[in-house]
Amino acid sequence: MQKIKKAIFPVAGFGTRFLPATKAQPKEMLTVVDKPVIQYLVEQAVAAGIEEIIFVTGRGKRAIEDHFDYSFELEKTLVEKNKLDLVKKVQEIENLAKFSYVRQPIPLGDGHAVLCASHLIGEDESVLVMFGDTLYDAEISPVKQVIDVYEKYGDTVIGLSEVKPEEVSQFGVMGGVDLGNGVYEVKKFIEKPKMSEAPSNLVQVGINVITPEVIKILSKMKNGKSGEIRLADAYDEMLQQNKPLYGKKIEGEWLDTGNKFNFIKATLKLGLKHEEVKDRLQLLINELSTK
Repeated sequence: MQKIKKAIFPVAGFGTRFLPATKAQPKEMLTVVDKPVIQYLVEQAVAAGIEEIIFVTGRGKRAIEDHFDYSFELEKTLVEKNKLDLVKKVQEIENLAKFSYVRQPIPLGDGHAVLCASHLIGEDESVLVMFGDTLYDAEISPVKQVIDVYEKYGDTVIGLSEVKPEEVSQFGVMGGVDLGNGVYEVKKFIEKPKMSEAPSNLVQVGINVITPEVIKILSKMKNGKSGEIRLADAYDEMLQQNKPLYGKKIEGEWLDTGNKFNFIKATLKLGLKHEEVKDRLQLLINELSTK
């Protein structure tokens, strides 16, 4: 079995939940403490052995490319000011992985985004697909946890997290057989069901390892149930064909940055672990909690 070395990051969305902040900058470049969200995610992938990152971008996403690119002017200025510690931080970003960029000209769904990058993936190569809201506070990289399950079974694996029952209608929900250690054999996958129709409270978090079989199914789709080409529809097709599909409940805290409240929550959680600000931030929280 080939090791997973490549990751596709679909980042072409408009980020409308964060307007007006995202009017002129990508949602993925919004900062949590001192790093944009997308950098945290790339670091999680690299910690799991990913060597090549493929961003599927759209109009207005140039800042992502610039962030992971070499910046001669910035590094020269930092060296001249003898800020060598900052030079090191900047160079670590551009050296995280090999970066490639492809455009998704029309937003036709997350499965379509994967297809836009599929020419950079080998015909017999499985690949990580990771979305921009999947920030985790975890001792072991959430990506590694998903990849470990893939390496055991050799089939597509969906990263999962438990949510409150009243929240299941916001996500893709999995129903299946518990194999132990947080691993499930998926038997049912329902996109945004009513609470009464949800097979469980285990939802997809946006960290997937997909096999070539998934890309083949996507390539034959003209549109899915929603009118777009979605990974969820490909998973449903696999289940109908009795193809194996697994889920992994990720250990750690999912800091879903997909809405304003959770974004602020992620900033506070990670801020309380940041050496530079954690003590003052804790004092501020204590002060605010007494008012």
